[in-house]
Amino acid sequence: MGKLAGLIIAFLLLSLVFSVLERFFAADKKQKRIRKGFKTDLIYWLFTPLVVKSTTFAGTVIVLSIAFHTKPRMLKQLFATRETWITTHFSTPVQIILLLVCADMMGYWMHRFFHGRKLWKFHAVHHGSEELDWLSSVRVHPVNTWLTRWIEAVALLGVGFNPPDIVAYIPFLSFYGLLLHANVTWGFGWLGNIIASPRFHRWHHTSQEEGLDKNFAGLFPWIDRIFGTYYMPKGKLPQKFGLYKEEIPPGFWAQMMYPFRKKKPA
Repeated sequence: MGKLAGLIIAFLLLSLVFSVLERFFAADKKQKRIRKGFKTDLIYWLFTPLVVKSTTFAGTVIVLSIAFHTKPRMLKQLFATRETWITTHFSTPVQIILLLVCADMMGYWMHRFFHGRKLWKFHAVHHGSEELDWLSSVRVHPVNTWLTRWIEAVALLGVGFNPPDIVAYIPFLSFYGLLLHANVTWGFGWLGNIIASPRFHRWHHTSQEEGLDKNFAGLFPWIDRIFGTYYMPKGKLPQKFGLYKEEIPPGFWAQMMYPFRKKKPA
């Protein structure tokens, strides 16, 4: 009950903060507070921390045990005692900066893979929101979460980053994701060239052809510039969101099963 109560309190507090921000800085001034898909996303708000998080952790332990050829109960000791090239050659602040860059570079490519044919239907669930606000960020299929977290954990630990830093990075990115999906116009000015902004991410979610498969980075938009997927037209915001020439069911359980449904013959 303690975790459930915490989720409810967090939801109420965040609703209060974002209701103020989205009222005074709204990108879509006509969007209602209880918008289409709100109830479905509210289920995700509870389901992901209570169910998906625990399974993600268990899966991560198994994947790491296989990757590092050790027993699950030995993982804590392994990572607590080891020294890597990164931990011995860089100060803690530099390690954190390197972690953010490496993790976002990896996240960029994972994100692009999920836009590919084989993994798209899992990621399509997240893109199914036709109206964006902070709560729409939590609409993520468990398979999307599992694969991303497991691969990130193995890669970042394999490179040599500290487990506590990696553990702290995940909730930070999740919280920042709430801001990126908020119904606000913010582009962060010149800083938006360095740090991802809500305006930058809204173009990723548009169903307009001009913005399809653009702006994959979760934190550093210059990664998209490097790989040619950056799109930020000056003085313009996207007007349509959701899926392009594709329909996804509105209900929570229907969305859970959506990637496993066979495509109907034309």
